[in-house]
Amino acid sequence: MFIEAFKGKYTVKGMCKRLKISESGYYRWLKNKSKPSSRQLLSVEIQKIIDEHPDNDNYGVLRMRIALEQNGITVSKRTVSRTMSEMGLLHKRRKPHGITKATTEIQERENLIKRDFSADMPLKKVVSDITEIQCRDGKLYVSAVLDCFNGEILALAMDDNMKKELCVKTIEQMKEQYGKRLQGMIFHSDRGSQYTSEAFKAALKSCGITQSLSGVGHCFDNARMESFWATLKKEKIYRIAAYKLTREQVKSIVFRYVFVYYNRIRIYTSNPYGLPPVKYRNWLNGCRKNAA
Repeated sequence: MFIEAFKGKYTVKGMCKRLKISESGYYRWLKNKSKPSSRQLLSVEIQKIIDEHPDNDNYGVLRMRIALEQNGITVSKRTVSRTMSEMGLLHKRRKPHGITKATTEIQERENLIKRDFSADMPLKKVVSDITEIQCRDGKLYVSAVLDCFNGEILALAMDDNMKKELCVKTIEQMKEQYGKRLQGMIFHSDRGSQYTSEAFKAALKSCGITQSLSGVGHCFDNARMESFWATLKKEKIYRIAAYKLTREQVKSIVFRYVFVYYNRIRIYTSNPYGLPPVKYRNWLNGCRKNAA
C-alpha cells in the first residue's frame, strides 16, 4: 500500500528513486503480488489435513507437522505454529482429574514399571485406569487398557457405575481377543479398590497376567494413562458437550473415537513416522514376516 500511494505522483523510475529501491525489484514485486504467499499455501495444506477427518481439527503443532511431512511438506515447527495460530486452530489444554481412590487397607505392593512406560513388544506392558464423564442422565464411567508399546487401546468398558466388574470386563475383552498371548503381560494401575479386589486379581491370574500398582497418592506413576484421558476429553468429550447427551449417545461417540479414529487414523507422535497405533503394530508384523 505504501508503494501504491506513490504511483499516482511519480513515474516508476522516480518512485523507485524516491523509495530507494531498484526498478527490477519493483517489477518483481508487481509480478508476484497477486500470487499466494508460502504461508497461505501452507494454510491450504493444513486445512486439507483437517478436512480428512472430523477429529483432525484437534491436531496440535507437532501432530500437524508430522501430517504435513507425511504429505511431503517439510516446514519448521515455528512456521506451523504461526500458521495454525493465524487460522485459529490452537486450543487451550484442559486436564481431567482422577477419580479412583486408594484403599489403605490393602498391603503395599511393588510398582513393577516404576514410571517406565516404554515397551519393545506388543502385549508386554499395559496401563489402565477409570475416568468419569458427566452425561445428561448421570455419570458414565469408562475403563480402558492402553498398550505401552504403541499406545493402542486394547480394551474399553463403560457403565453407569465404577464397581470392580467394570474393570474385570476389560480383562475379559482382552482374553477373548488375545487369549494365551496375554501370558507374562504386566498390568499397571493405581490402587483403586476395583484393582485390588479379589475378583480383579482372579481375572488377571486366569490370563497369566502380572499385576503392578502405583504408589499411594503418586499420580505420576500412571501418567501415560492419565495422558490418554486428557486427550479423549480435550479432543472429544469437552467439544461435544457430553453433559447434554445421554449415556448411550456418549458411549457410541467414545467407542467410535477410540476404535475407529484414535487407534487407526490419528497421528501418534510417539510412534515411528507418527503411525497410528494399529498401523504401527501391522507395520511391525510385516517387517518381522519379511525378515523371516
